[in-house]
Amino acid sequence: MNTPFGTFSNICRMVKIEHSIFALPYAWAGLCLASKGWPTWEQFIFLTIAMVAIRSVAMAFNRIADLPYDKVNPRTKNRPLVTGVISVRQTTYFCIFMSFVFILACAAINSLCLALAIPALLIVAIYSFLKRITPLCHFWLGGSLGLAPIAGWITASPSSMTLTPLLFFFAVTFWVGAFDIYYAFQDIDFDREYGLHSAPADFGQDAALAVAGFAHCMTAIFLFLAGIEAHLSVWWYIICCMISIMLFIEHKLMLPKDLRNIQTAFFTLNGIISPVMLLGVLLGIFF
Repeated sequence: MNTPFGTFSNICRMVKIEHSIFALPYAWAGLCLASKGWPTWEQFIFLTIAMVAIRSVAMAFNRIADLPYDKVNPRTKNRPLVTGVISVRQTTYFCIFMSFVFILACAAINSLCLALAIPALLIVAIYSFLKRITPLCHFWLGGSLGLAPIAGWITASPSSMTLTPLLFFFAVTFWVGAFDIYYAFQDIDFDREYGLHSAPADFGQDAALAVAGFAHCMTAIFLFLAGIEAHLSVWWYIICCMISIMLFIEHKLMLPKDLRNIQTAFFTLNGIISPVMLLGVLLGIFF
């Protein structure tokens, strides 16, 4: 019989809490850019708690919303909600708990973050239903994660906004949109059979790959422009070149008819890009 700790641990594994690495560095980058250096420990801690909490809410809610499809999709048949290791009720309680954690963390940061807490939760929840409506769902997901640098910025500077966090918003939106398109290649036949929408299912493999490639180009452009707007040093542009090379490698790894490299393209490279970007921001600020 599962203990409460065991259940919580299983849910954390279900929502892949370690994948917070995708968005967290962008939130920290926004925080450091707005602070023009190191933020306070309080800002750093509460922002981190808020980011992990809202991502956990988004993933848990998505698992509940997608359960009818996960039950019949061969790729997702071993997910905890499908096998019954975790119940829908337990996941719902987890969702509610983490929502409160997110709201409390926002309240601890400042009044603007608190005011935006509920809208942020709604934005990440809406994604779970967009695949039923539009292939643009990839970029809604991207925009949800793209809020990370804006969240970091308003944590340190709630009374002022510049183009810098907005440029990072678009960079993250296109970056996430591209790798979510790659991920959707795994379910192209399933999506078509069950009337779900994705770029590969709606537009075909070649067109979807072209859209993802375009999105990666836009990612590199917006990162470059963000560095100019933030007056970062030459180190930032060196890092931007490195990121652009990794995006190119990721694109070349994606072969629609051979998805053996999906784990490398989706998880490994993207898990590297975020911390490298943060390193570039810190080098650009301090050196």
